[in-house]
Amino acid sequence: MLETIVALIFAHAMADFTLQTNWINANKARPHVMALHGIIVWITAHLALGQLYAPALALLTLAHILIDAAKTYSKINNLPAFLLDQGAHLVTILAVGFCAPGLWQTGLWSAHPVLLPLMALAAGLILCLTAGQYAIGLLMRPHSMRLRNVGLRDGGRQIGLLERGLIFLLVLANQPIGIGFLIAAKSILRYGTANRDQRSAEYVIIGTLASFGWAIAVALATQSLLSALPPLEIAP
Repeated sequence: MLETIVALIFAHAMADFTLQTNWINANKARPHVMALHGIIVWITAHLALGQLYAPALALLTLAHILIDAAKTYSKINNLPAFLLDQGAHLVTILAVGFCAPGLWQTGLWSAHPVLLPLMALAAGLILCLTAGQYAIGLLMRPHSMRLRNVGLRDGGRQIGLLERGLIFLLVLANQPIGIGFLIAAKSILRYGTANRDQRSAEYVIIGTLASFGWAIAVALATQSLLSALPPLEIAP
């Protein structure tokens, strides 16, 4: 069952955060665009499990479309809606894993268990970086409208990606103490901004804590998942 769930989480991360373009996300209210996203979900689920066709994955795709439609047509686009949407997707993945636990064992990749930890790592990295960027963006959007951006274009976004990536690496390398050095370094580099403008300082603090918290949570979840999977052996 766990193997099936890991593969489906990887497929979901790919379909929702890597293969879902900005155009698809912005136009999902159109039925044919929503159908296109559903096809991507269906294909990635089959590819991840090595299945040619599985009825359970058709039901998973239908559930995914219904969840996305509820979020899209409600026109609520904030962090709680995003978390509720992703939580609902996770519930459907767990349900499929519970009801059809043998999807991985009957798939084409079952003879290659090394793929499972690789999928877990890839899914964790995607959720840490891309999903984290979207979640933090939703959290900070009301505050960003009150600030005048005089920095580099997308500079804050790139900083967020780098810091979450480093935290993910540090946690998985069992070096969490390095996160303290990241916080200290960012505090020093942002000291001038904080000293000049309280509003900007509070914006940076909120964004930093949210970004660090997201990355730590995803990294710990990935680490826990990896501990339950076959070890990733680089060399025999």
